[in-house]
Amino acid sequence: MEIVKARSFARAGLLGNPSDGYFGKTMSFAFANFGVDLSLTESSRMRFVPGEVDDAMFDSPEQLVHDLRIFGYYGGIRMLKAVSKLFFEYCMEHGIEIPRRNFTAEYKINVPRLVGLSGSSAICSAMLKALMKFYEVTIPEKYAPTLCLEAERDELGINCGYQDRVIQMYNGLVFMDFDKAYLEEHGYGRYERLSPSLLPNMYISYDPNRAEESGKAHKKVKKLFEQKRPDVVSAMSEFADIAQKGRDALVTGRRDELAALVDANFNLRDSIFNVSEENRRMVMVARNAGASAKFAGSGGAIVGTYEDDSHFERLSAALSEIGCRTLKPAIVENDDAEMLGDGVWRNS
Repeated sequence: MEIVKARSFARAGLLGNPSDGYFGKTMSFAFANFGVDLSLTESSRMRFVPGEVDDAMFDSPEQLVHDLRIFGYYGGIRMLKAVSKLFFEYCMEHGIEIPRRNFTAEYKINVPRLVGLSGSSAICSAMLKALMKFYEVTIPEKYAPTLCLEAERDELGINCGYQDRVIQMYNGLVFMDFDKAYLEEHGYGRYERLSPSLLPNMYISYDPNRAEESGKAHKKVKKLFEQKRPDVVSAMSEFADIAQKGRDALVTGRRDELAALVDANFNLRDSIFNVSEENRRMVMVARNAGASAKFAGSGGAIVGTYEDDSHFERLSAALSEIGCRTLKPAIVENDDAEMLGDGVWRNS
């Protein structure tokens, strides 16, 4: 009985987001502190086992109401099914013969829910990695993130962009260019791997109680972009410029310039999105502690730069006063990671 395993990790949108959904440019990194561990075990029938985000048991009526208000009615199984469907369709469309066997899919996830660290797309990308291993199929590296995107966007109707799926398939630190003409011609963007060693000291901080469905934040702005409202169109171009400047600064050894670009990214986002006061407070507390700060995704978690260990301790203490947990991201460059008993991922 064959068992295939795959992993994907949490990600932080470092610069340029959310322009990945608007033909812009972004830079992101995958970090091994949180992730998804997925296995496919050969079985007589195809089966998808519920995971932690497929809640079916509750301790009280109050918990049921609370969880459904925040997390909705949908969990991880729909992600597994959607990716599987598109994977099999891809094989059929490209004349790829796959072994006649079924699997039981199971996953474990420790990514904090709905705080902008991309747990849902980690489920999707881990499933695609596992399917390719299980059926011995190679999907071109540049196109694999697109298949994950189509599973969420087209099959499930989730508002999302390319960035998360790219970084979770590539790992490490990646600069992404989603030029419209290139994207429409090829079905994927231009992706450039950068060495994580180029980065200054980075931190992640998140509020475990700030769960919010990210698609809601994007829906209104997407509509305004499609209507070509000048300030929104201009902002997406500016986001892309910020990412490009960050990439250029890193590759030429000017890492000290990253802090100002991180702050500029959030300031621009704040000018076009209806940023909640709770999310804005996270950024302001970090900045008052001397760090740079922006959203790691769509709210609930922030990413930024700090100076040294003593600065990190002061920053962590300030953010803990408003209920945030702060960590140093272990940027992961491949899927070979060890799951520790304390629930933290570590490079092996």
